[in-house]
Amino acid sequence: MKRSYKLVDFILDFLFPRPAPVISIQNMSADELVRKIPRAKEIDDEEGKALFDYRNELARQAIWEIKYRKNEKILGSFCKIFYEYMLDEIADKALFSDFKNPILVPIPSSKSRLKERGYNQCELIAEELARIDEGKNFALCLDALEKIKDLPSQTSLKNRKERLSNLKGCFRAANSDKISGDNIILIDDVITTGATMSEAKKTLLRAGARQVLCFALAH
Repeated sequence: MKRSYKLVDFILDFLFPRPAPVISIQNMSADELVRKIPRAKEIDDEEGKALFDYRNELARQAIWEIKYRKNEKILGSFCKIFYEYMLDEIADKALFSDFKNPILVPIPSSKSRLKERGYNQCELIAEELARIDEGKNFALCLDALEKIKDLPSQTSLKNRKERLSNLKGCFRAANSDKISGDNIILIDDVITTGATMSEAKKTLLRAGARQVLCFALAH
């Protein structure tokens, strides 16, 4: 299956070459990306932390490439920076609230979206973070959380209240035994209002998770 998706990507690249700005991002080092993309502002409701400012054109274009074209070069560069950022944040948490031996859990896609796109970009991010980490700081769990409802796009909704209402009951803890009593790092690509993270976090806590920290590439 993965081989077939790579073939599709190759064909798409041949028929629709990536534009010059994307090639430029691909060629940037991690240090260049840090210099050129501003950090995200603090999220008011503390539902999560994010690395880059999504209002920045480079950040938006890069995440679009990860999300819709599975761009492995940009994914690798972004996750290298994201990994270091997460470790800094987690270190303080580990000291003051015993946030140790966490499990990395990506925000899941619905079955229809997964079938349509062929992959879940949040899983790609989590898998790359786990690859970089090599088991030193956290374990990866791809089946802890499941999206059980197909919902209208969050981008079509006006505010956080509507988004929270739209998401209510959309997640299910698929394997409570894997997360009960454990600390969780929840991964998303973009935090907008924090509604998705909030609902996923509540689901994990109800299933017995000890603490849940939420991180995204951008906000």
